[in-house]
Amino acid sequence: MNAEVLGQKSVIIRPASKVITNVLRVIQEYGGIGEFEFIDNGKSGLVKVQLSGRIAKIAAIKPRYAVKVKEFEQWEKQYLPARNFGVLIVSTPKGIMSHREAVEKKTGGRLLAYVY
Repeated sequence: MNAEVLGQKSVIIRPASKVITNVLRVIQEYGGIGEFEFIDNGKSGLVKVQLSGRIAKIAAIKPRYAVKVKEFEQWEKQYLPARNFGVLIVSTPKGIMSHREAVEKKTGGRLLAYVY
């Protein structure tokens, strides 16, 4: 978010992890960022992300609250500025996905982050 405010075109995230790359994939699906690539530096790796300038706010949700399918609307009201504007990112038994995908697949999970 800081790099977007400064108007930078790309940012390097280190250390890289599977959780970070899956969260970036979800953000990319909703048009928040451009392409990203994993760079192996012999240690934990890096992720280079192309920014598109569309993210107003992104943050992690701590603690990672457990959420049932029927509770997504409540959490959406708490973290997102308007209905159907932005995305909650959820870790489910079926993988990391947006709250909209989780409702479609009828699965709950734990809240990781939000972006709009």
